[in-house]
Amino acid sequence: MGNLKIGLQLYSVRDDMAQDMYAALKKVKEIGYDYVEFAGYFDHSAEEVRSMLDEIGLTCVSVHQAYNLFLEEGQKAADYLKTIGADYAAIPWMAAEDHKGCDHYDNVIADITKVGRLLKDNGIQLLYHNHDFEFQKYDDKFLLDWLYESVSEDLLQTEVDTCWVKYAGYDPCEYLKKYTGRSPVVHLKDFTCKRFAGGPAYALIDENGKEIKTTREDNGFEFRPVGMGLQDFPAILKAAEEAGAAYAIVEQDASVDRPPMEAAKLSREYLKKIGY
Repeated sequence: MGNLKIGLQLYSVRDDMAQDMYAALKKVKEIGYDYVEFAGYFDHSAEEVRSMLDEIGLTCVSVHQAYNLFLEEGQKAADYLKTIGADYAAIPWMAAEDHKGCDHYDNVIADITKVGRLLKDNGIQLLYHNHDFEFQKYDDKFLLDWLYESVSEDLLQTEVDTCWVKYAGYDPCEYLKKYTGRSPVVHLKDFTCKRFAGGPAYALIDENGKEIKTTREDNGFEFRPVGMGLQDFPAILKAAEEAGAAYAIVEQDASVDRPPMEAAKLSREYLKKIGY
């Protein structure tokens, strides 16, 4: 049996969450998840969220939260996370024009460092969740690596999204191992495509939680439940454990041919079959 604790990124079932958060969380528990990662709270207070989690028997591992909120609200934003029990807060994405090579990069790093320190003072670890574009290079080094070199390890750790590493054309196992000791939470995401690095394949989220629609080349990209795409998850999970990860979080950005909750259930069933 594997040692990783398995959770669900609730963005995967966001429509269910928006309709009835309590019912959605209850269903998540019923289909086999004990841990969750939030991506929005749908106008619920921290106390309301914590009450739901406690009643249902779920644990909040982490949240996806744009770091600007912590700059704007400071301790108030940190207190929300403390109330719901989050140990980690992941920056869900950062625009390519804010990465290494931009004129204001030093300011970006100063802001992330400030947020990382605020959260650390509150017992919460800041993470960064990658997409594929951070594997573009500046001075022959990935933008993602520049970021991790620019902020100290104690203030910023990784949340490697294994789908986007693979889609960018690289081996997620090797990338996880590269950040051994700095990879507490790993995203499990499966997909199919005709070719890698075929253009944007996802919608991003703005500061209000709304999707920013993107276009992509028709390369057959499609999100799939874990174990139903092209990823080698036994190898990925082994690499995650070797890198020191404690949690593996299932995420499926979109489900084309089945309800999202059913897709989440299939992912959990697959992981149980392989010992997680």
